[in-house]
Amino acid sequence: MTIESAIPVDGPVTVALWRACGLTRPWNDPDADFALALDSPSSTVLVARGASGIDGSVMVGFDGHRGWVYYLAVAPDGRRAGLGRALMEAAETWLRARGAPKIQLMVREDNHQALGFYQALGLEPQKVVTLGRFLKDDS
Repeated sequence: MTIESAIPVDGPVTVALWRACGLTRPWNDPDADFALALDSPSSTVLVARGASGIDGSVMVGFDGHRGWVYYLAVAPDGRRAGLGRALMEAAETWLRARGAPKIQLMVREDNHQALGFYQALGLEPQKVVTLGRFLKDDS
């Protein structure tokens, strides 16, 4: 298994993995997210390549204050073998190389499996409230 930066042709397979793992939402265009991450020097998508192709991925970015992790995905039949942990380590290595002092990510409060995974890696709930609204006008 090799973890490396994705290239544009990895987009369809990576986005399909995100969808298979239930990570996409109607208000986010995952194809655009993938392309934007590759087009920016402050972000990337890391993919885990195995004999069968892309078995996992993580999108990572640095906003100048903190590192962010999105779309951490491991193919359902490859879970519980350490690949998620390896992807997080690769994301942290990428962020450290850019001087990020902190790593953050958002998990939906009802995703207990993901919360347990991240807490096992030493991430802790933060004392912040995330606020937001959509900027697109769909009317």
